[in-house]
Amino acid sequence: MVRRIQAMKAGKRKVIISCAVTGFAHTPSMSEFLPVTPEQITGQAVEAARAGASILHLHARNPVDGRPTFDAAVYDLFVPAISAQTDAVINIPLGGGARATLDERLAYPLRRKPELCTIDIGSTNYAFQKSGRGITEWKFSWERPYIEQSEDFVLGNTSRETRALLAALGGGYGTRLEFVCHEPGHLHHLAQFLDEGLIRGPLFIQCALAGPDGLNADPEALFVMRAAADRLFGRGGYEFSVLASGRHQIAHATMGAIMGGHVRVGLGDSLYLGKGLLAASCAAQVLKMRRILEELSFEVASPDEAREILHIGAATRAFEGQTREAGANG
Repeated sequence: MVRRIQAMKAGKRKVIISCAVTGFAHTPSMSEFLPVTPEQITGQAVEAARAGASILHLHARNPVDGRPTFDAAVYDLFVPAISAQTDAVINIPLGGGARATLDERLAYPLRRKPELCTIDIGSTNYAFQKSGRGITEWKFSWERPYIEQSEDFVLGNTSRETRALLAALGGGYGTRLEFVCHEPGHLHHLAQFLDEGLIRGPLFIQCALAGPDGLNADPEALFVMRAAADRLFGRGGYEFSVLASGRHQIAHATMGAIMGGHVRVGLGDSLYLGKGLLAASCAAQVLKMRRILEELSFEVASPDEAREILHIGAATRAFEGQTREAGANG
């Protein structure tokens, strides 16, 4: 807190860069640079952390064919190695939708107790079949049906599912939660859980913009989200970050930082570094975002500064010890 006050007095504000390393919507045929094996995910995550990402948002993929998975054994193939090489905050997403059960989504967090987990508040259609346009040859047989069937995919959680996730990870469990909100109604849903005492403030809200079926890419969308959050939680009741899909990634993250928020980049959200230019790594996007932030006179938060800003407590540091020891042992 003292460092934050000093930074504010000096005219500098700390901005957290999160990096979504691989995600679940993109498939191996879309970019040769998308990390899918444990070794690739480890390498890109570590590089992203060294480039300035203080939070690593980590999905898992089947090591054989790159298919998204929640298998705890697969997470163990790369999370310990990442934690052994960097002190970045590990963020495990809890997913949402019909493609994984609650038990499957909770398996790794309950086993390893990460510092941060992501919960999608509410639900939204998430049809990303357009991402496969122009691909004529697919590396794996699962990819094309996976993309085409996304028209039937609902991303998020029912109220019952959210309550179950909060019951498992909230309270005194020690893991801090990041709440992904795709539209203002999700913020109202989050306020309901706060009023019921199922979660505690201050909140960490990830505003997800420009998704396939969520809020569009208009700048006004972010203003609407920020105004709703201010009204519901008060300026001191939350920290917010901005992620935007595809070509809107950098522009919307920059706007979010200017409005007082934090940012998220990574190949999980966008495969590109610029118009028509595939990003060769997550680190390339992190470095681009870092340069923009620093040219705007912001400072990039270190992992420990991110922990301070987001109130990630000492109780969660047990995860670091677990994973570093596991990484050192093999």
